[in-house]
Amino acid sequence: MPIRIFLLMFLNSIFILNSTAQTTFTLPKDADFQYKHEKVKQYDFAKKKDGYWLFEPDSPRPEKANVIVFNHGYGGYNPMIYGKWIKHLVRQGNIVIYPRYQRNLWATKSKKFVPYAAEGIKKALIELENGDHPTPVLDQYAMIGHSYGGVIAANLAVHYEDLKLPKPKVLMMCSPGSGIFKGGVLDSYTDLPEDLKIIIMASVYDDVVGNIFSWKVFNTAIHTPDRILLFQQPDTYGKPKITAHHNESYCIDKEFDSGLRNYTSKRALQVSSYTPIDYNGYWKLFDMAMECSDNEVVCNDLFGNKDIQNILGTWADEQPFVPFNVIHPPTTK
Repeated sequence: MPIRIFLLMFLNSIFILNSTAQTTFTLPKDADFQYKHEKVKQYDFAKKKDGYWLFEPDSPRPEKANVIVFNHGYGGYNPMIYGKWIKHLVRQGNIVIYPRYQRNLWATKSKKFVPYAAEGIKKALIELENGDHPTPVLDQYAMIGHSYGGVIAANLAVHYEDLKLPKPKVLMMCSPGSGIFKGGVLDSYTDLPEDLKIIIMASVYDDVVGNIFSWKVFNTAIHTPDRILLFQQPDTYGKPKITAHHNESYCIDKEFDSGLRNYTSKRALQVSSYTPIDYNGYWKLFDMAMECSDNEVVCNDLFGNKDIQNILGTWADEQPFVPFNVIHPPTTK
């Protein structure tokens, strides 16, 4: 087998079997989102490896909006892969920056991923300040990263001052890891900002990057008390079956299709699913972290020893979904 094909399979493989479940899920109450905006305005500045896509709320257009950076996984430089989540974030009133950081699957070395992502973010912020856009609000600046995008986001959060980026307030990493490409991995994450809110969402059957990086960030971010590590579990009780593999945060929306195709985007079209793990798991937890600065109760629910992280909803017969395994930092005396 050619080495490139083998590496692609290593980075992107995920095994999802056909469901033989007995019942279907109902939309949990928490998923009935009340959006402020009907439409999403899209801009494509992503022709180069340090480019970016920009997504803004519209109908109505806000005067100002918080900024969220969404760092894709290896090869995931087509926003459709996470389109439903992006749409959710923007229709709530946020601006989303989606940096590219790769020219293609092989031409960009992993040690360049962080500087290219940083350059794309800075270009996007300049465009927001000088173009015809809602005014960016940076005191709630936040980042999401999937797979290698989680590695990049953690690196950006540590080095935000050196990179001349805004100080992040929220960091969510979904199945983060680097595989065999270690260019963006740091020795320690002790220097993450002390007031950063960190959510690490791992999957118990992640056979692509595993959970080594998740544990590394969680265990070394010792000066950042508001952090949690969650392990998403499979649930085969109903239909569609909920799996717990590497790409659970995929949620295809072809309205965000840039037209770019590679192994990652083609694979995402095959395996992406939309389940309560998306809207009542990943999305809900990030939304709660964004509320932390203004709502102490929500913050305590999320980062205290509460069970709210496990409330995913129920199957049609009111059987609860299998909850997350939630790890909190050790308490200090």
